[in-house]
Amino acid sequence: MSAPQPQPGAPARSRSAAAIGWVLTIGLNIFAPIFTYNALTDHGWTEFSALLLSGAWPVLDAVISLVWHRKLDEFALVTLLFLALTAVVSLVGAHSARALIVKDSAVTGLSGAVFLGSLLASKPMMFYFGRRFATDGTPEGAAWWNGLWRFEGFRAVMRRMTVVWGVAYVVEAVVRIVLSYLLSIDTMVVVSPFLIYGTLGLLALWTIRTAKRSRADGDARMAAAAAAAAAAESAPAAGPDLAGV
Repeated sequence: MSAPQPQPGAPARSRSAAAIGWVLTIGLNIFAPIFTYNALTDHGWTEFSALLLSGAWPVLDAVISLVWHRKLDEFALVTLLFLALTAVVSLVGAHSARALIVKDSAVTGLSGAVFLGSLLASKPMMFYFGRRFATDGTPEGAAWWNGLWRFEGFRAVMRRMTVVWGVAYVVEAVVRIVLSYLLSIDTMVVVSPFLIYGTLGLLALWTIRTAKRSRADGDARMAAAAAAAAAAESAPAAGPDLAGV
């Protein structure tokens, strides 16, 4: 009996490439849009105009990704999709501050629904998000990540993470919509970012802990299987039955 095939270790990562990738992704998708939106609204821009212009930063991130890696990855495509969806949703219906909060929450809920819907696809959403953040973006890193899909344990973890992220986003969206009608707008302006980034932070921490625990459990199972295989191979063969001789 042979031991199951262990998962290959990650290739050596370019620290500079990984650092640049993280700074660009976080800066252009999170901090730059928030800063731009706040700066524009403080200078008299309408909320919709400020929201639309602040969405140019993630577009720039997608362009940089396209130029750097010579392809548009799934993470960038999803980001562009939801930026377009946010702009369209903002255009329809009322344009009050409360309506904007509800619309933004609805887009978040739709994001969660997309996560859950991706479970029906060949690979769930967290597989592509994991490839964006767990590798340095090099072809070697992407090939290593893609190769992990052949392991059943890896597939199960990706699907479980996708379920948790999807459900969390749907629940967070529902909570924000309810609170937007229970609390004043001034209060929601403060509460909403805490809900958005608090949920994201908790999900990120849970994801990191789950990935480490799953890797440790996988290594432990591999070691136990290898030990059992070695014991079986070294066990002496049974002798002839001498009963009745």
